[in-house]
Amino acid sequence: MQERRESTFAIAFRVLVEKPQLAVMMFLQYAIWGTWAVPLSGYLEKELGFSGAGLAWIYNALPIMNLIVPFTAGQVADRFMPAQRALAIFYFLSGVLLLALAFQRELVPMMALMLAYAFFYAPTLALSNSVAMRNLDNPAIEFGPIRVWGTIGWIVANWFVSYTRTAFQSLEWGVIDIFVISGAISILAALLAFTLPHTPPAKEAPDPLAFMRAFSLLRNPNYLVFFITALIVATELPIYYVLTFPFLQTAGAGIGITAENLPSWMTIAQIAEIFTIAFMLPAVLPVWGIRKTMLLGILAWPIRYAVFALAWALHETNPQIVWLAVAALALHGFCYVFFFVVAFIYTDMVAPEDVRSSAQALINVAVLGIGMLVGTFFAGWLKDFFTTDGATNYTMVFAVPTVITVLVAAVFAVAFRERASEQAA
Repeated sequence: MQERRESTFAIAFRVLVEKPQLAVMMFLQYAIWGTWAVPLSGYLEKELGFSGAGLAWIYNALPIMNLIVPFTAGQVADRFMPAQRALAIFYFLSGVLLLALAFQRELVPMMALMLAYAFFYAPTLALSNSVAMRNLDNPAIEFGPIRVWGTIGWIVANWFVSYTRTAFQSLEWGVIDIFVISGAISILAALLAFTLPHTPPAKEAPDPLAFMRAFSLLRNPNYLVFFITALIVATELPIYYVLTFPFLQTAGAGIGITAENLPSWMTIAQIAEIFTIAFMLPAVLPVWGIRKTMLLGILAWPIRYAVFALAWALHETNPQIVWLAVAALALHGFCYVFFFVVAFIYTDMVAPEDVRSSAQALINVAVLGIGMLVGTFFAGWLKDFFTTDGATNYTMVFAVPTVITVLVAAVFAVAFRERASEQAA
């Protein structure tokens, strides 16, 4: 066991040294998203007065576009254009639209621009995974240490937001600061995309329509169970992304948590994610396999939401209980890595080589498309349903995903059966 662990870390270090461009790509990929995804809900609620439904419409721009564009982007990368060139184009155009978003204050024009931005950013989520995996010798072991740089990018972006708000009062700039920062990062990513390893489309393929062959994965009963499970779990992810910030901003007022320092506190989740993806995943996945690793990831979800519900129930009589909710942010490492990152790896393992970009697009449709779309509206509905006279009962809000994820874990444990050919090397 010790030899396997040492060998895994040695491989991870070698890949980082030999292919640093992939790490930079992942860093910027998630810095773009992380800059606005965490603090935007608090800004829209507190500064612009948006309701839960308004938050849902803004946050759902990306899931909507994850339904529309990933297959076309995967088709381009699998058949027509080098993937790194497609990334450069999409990063640049989405960056320009983010800068335009910085000047918006009303729901309708903001939603229109968010949809336009998401149209170009959504393809990069699948393409960045594809570029990384197609340039790695053993993605099951090597992808984690590369993907972890995306988490680091998310953390650094949120620290930078807290820094600009504290040191430069960026909340008072007259524009939406997080869109300015995110847009600048996106344009930088476009320039650096040209340094990525050349990732050409397949010259010979049995079917010119790559995305149609990707759908054939659903004929595999195990993959179908996995796909449906991923879709349902993804509906609970927006509850974390959209509602945790306003929840902690309100519940943590008595212990000094503010809109300025909360982005930094929220990075506890990503710090834990770094440890999980860089150290635990490469060692655990080859030993436990897909099924056990993903099951542990699913079970982390109800634990986190149950802690959030408890913290809200007790925060008025015992403000210090909120620190327990802050600590529970660390469970995001298991929630995200042991489920969603493993989902990307599993998809790459079972997909035919010539359609892997489209296969990554397929799982992105389930996770970041359908799941996030339904989940974001669900999160907005939960907030409004359990809000009375402007006060939200977050105990009831978080009790709902607790029950849902427990049920999903039970069904997955019974229905998913891992084949020997689907074991991580």
